[in-house]
Amino acid sequence: MTHEMVCAGFGGQGVMLIGQLLAYGGMLEGKEVTWFPSYGPEMRGGTANCSVVISDQPVGSPIVAEPDGLIAMNGPSLMRFKGVVKPGGVIVYNASLIEELPEQPAGVRLFAVATNELAQEIGNDKVGNMVALGAFLGLSKVVGLASVEAALEKVLPERRHHLIPLNISALRRGWALTEG
Repeated sequence: MTHEMVCAGFGGQGVMLIGQLLAYGGMLEGKEVTWFPSYGPEMRGGTANCSVVISDQPVGSPIVAEPDGLIAMNGPSLMRFKGVVKPGGVIVYNASLIEELPEQPAGVRLFAVATNELAQEIGNDKVGNMVALGAFLGLSKVVGLASVEAALEKVLPERRHHLIPLNISALRRGWALTEG
């Protein structure tokens, strides 16, 4: 089975980290993966997105034209990518920044997550990306939550390892949103 995903938002929202964790989580499960970043010249505030492919077979290309899933952390990203998500796919979007409910693409599940507010409740505004990723994992089951939690130690630089428990809390909070 092959799963193709796009993670998109403003620079600084952690969309590259989401993609890296998905890819590394897939690797830990013995799957073939690609991670393909794309961002504008502005590091913070500019647009950023990445494509991730996770498969049981060798991956032919890192380019994702019709993803099975989308994590959109801002309105422009949702508008840019929502129309290419395949029927049967899932879109998790940041309802903290996207107030107006977007038109639902045919056959695609939209899932709103107030990532900013939930991150504040957890204790750090910067873990909204992990809340969104946790919800995406709960809905898509593309890789296991435990695999992504284990990937944190490999993906985050050692100077950020003290934040792993906080990130795990945020992942689990997002996952829990999908269990009801």
